Amino acid sequence: MENILALAWLVPLLPFLGFVVIGLGRKYFSKNITGILGSGVVLVSFIFSLILFFDVRNGITGDGIVHYFNFIKVANISIPFEFQVDALSSLFLLIITGVGFLIHVYSVAYMHEEKKEHFGRYFAYLNLFIFFMLLLVMGANYVVMFMGWEGVGLCSYLLIGFWFKNNDFNYAARKAFIMNRIGDLAFLIAVFWIISIVGNANFSDVFEFARLKEFTATDITVITLLLFIGATGKSAQIPLYTWLPDAMAGPTPVSALIHAATMVTAGIYMIARSNILFSMAHHTQTVIMVIGTATALLAASIALRQNDIKKVLAYSTVSQLGYMFIALGTGAYVAAVFHVMTHAFFKALLFLGSGSVIHAMGGEQDIRKMGGLRKKMPVTYWTFLLGCIAIAGVPPLSGFFSKDAILLSAFEHNRIIYAAALFGALLTAFYMFRLCFITFNGKFRGTAEQEHHLHESPATMTIPLIILAALSVLGGWVGIPELIMNGGDHLSTFLSPVIALAKDGHGVSHSTEWMLMGLSTGLVLIMIYFAWNRYGRYKEEKETAVGKILANKWYVDEIYNKIIVNPVSKLGSWLEEGMEKTGIDAFVNNVGRGVNYLSRHFRYLQSGQVGSYILLMVLSILLFFAYQFFIK
Repeated sequence: MENILALAWLVPLLPFLGFVVIGLGRKYFSKNITGILGSGVVLVSFIFSLILFFDVRNGITGDGIVHYFNFIKVANISIPFEFQVDALSSLFLLIITGVGFLIHVYSVAYMHEEKKEHFGRYFAYLNLFIFFMLLLVMGANYVVMFMGWEGVGLCSYLLIGFWFKNNDFNYAARKAFIMNRIGDLAFLIAVFWIISIVGNANFSDVFEFARLKEFTATDITVITLLLFIGATGKSAQIPLYTWLPDAMAGPTPVSALIHAATMVTAGIYMIARSNILFSMAHHTQTVIMVIGTATALLAASIALRQNDIKKVLAYSTVSQLGYMFIALGTGAYVAAVFHVMTHAFFKALLFLGSGSVIHAMGGEQDIRKMGGLRKKMPVTYWTFLLGCIAIAGVPPLSGFFSKDAILLSAFEHNRIIYAAALFGALLTAFYMFRLCFITFNGKFRGTAEQEHHLHESPATMTIPLIILAALSVLGGWVGIPELIMNGGDHLSTFLSPVIALAKDGHGVSHSTEWMLMGLSTGLVLIMIYFAWNRYGRYKEEKETAVGKILANKWYVDEIYNKIIVNPVSKLGSWLEEGMEKTGIDAFVNNVGRGVNYLSRHFRYLQSGQVGSYILLMVLSILLFFAYQFFIK
């Protein structure tokens, strides 16, 4: 416990100090100092997180709860400010600070063209984002978690709209902020509901067996549904997913940070943390499983026809988050966390790889104008290829083991969901290798000026790519299934104190499991071959009716605009004109005019003539007498 008391508070504090120092000194610090400070505080935070992780693994930390002070104390309600460093939170600390540090280092070169003050503002926002995400996962109760939850929403708004002079980027930032608020309201109501029953929001109290008896079946169902709605906002599930592809308006390292290791995983973390409640809510789990499946398929289908390199990866993220929710819905919480970890590695790699391509192409993001880049950018190509292999689920890379665990759980619980998830995995392999082949293979299709300036990215960008590529290859080995290696599933063992109720598909025989692995791997390899056969030597595709629908994202944004955004805007305009200006504003303004009118006339009573004052006094006395004798 001494280690936690000495180190736990430093993990989030250091990025916050980085935010304060860089934010105040952004006009004075050089870019080198800003980059070193911004990256250094996250690196030190990662080192402390590593120490905490090993303390947890060795059982030194006990229950891992550290009390600092009472945050809210009203009547019978007590909300302490506490951190909880256990198996689940310590694992997320490593993901957030580790991948976050690599993104910070990458950003030093990627954002180098920015002016000094904007460069500093960018790193200040990044540090603040890391601080709030750490606060979210370290909170020992739902209130502290919600503080971090809201903080990452704020930072996403700041980072997505970083280039604020572009109105389209500002619109994307507002869209992300508003859509997240919808989910956040549901989360907040769930927290209030829990407090009304338990008297606090501490995980140790809410999940205690004796306290769980105080919840009725209705309480459990409603609370978990509200928490899930909150998760759909942060983790971009149907119907609150459309903000995430638009978040590509921010700098590419921001896309990697939001889409890989931090914000979008918040919903997965919250449900995994609340696994005891969700395991008691079977109807909610069914809803989660269905929504996750629908999201995975919808987003994968859209990714098939996107030509913006970042948009393909954005819809890929939405689809992969759908797989994590399938795992949560089937009770395979460890599999969901496992996929969060592996996804952080290969998706951060893919986004940073796309940033390297965009950097070399002078800002161009249309893959139809690329091609033949593997010769000019070998490090970017090979690392990007490894990321594609990992996300496609080809053994023995990390994505294979985590996605196999999800498919296995789906097979055990619902064969229709399994078939849909397997089909989604095949779509993943196809659109990712379509992206890879169009971008890096064939002949260069850009301008002569772009071709002249093609070059490999600097070391500060390629080294993070190499490290993430290594993690994408090796990261899945912490969760090797038992049928391959006895005792190989170290992750389930490590998380067992927190996720004791996880069910990861051990109800099927080893022969069936081998068959499922072979089936998914074989079909994925066939899809990669199809992608190569069609896009290995890319030629402009003819637009089909289905292709147009997919390219326009099933017109979901247009439907939302027509049935929600436009009516609300018209209602707002009517309220502004009909109630605000002619009603409320007119009333307030007329009060002011009335006071001015009366004051102009009453001032004539102050004439300065004593005779007039005596006359008014006598008339007033006569009125009082008349009222007293004849009216009262």
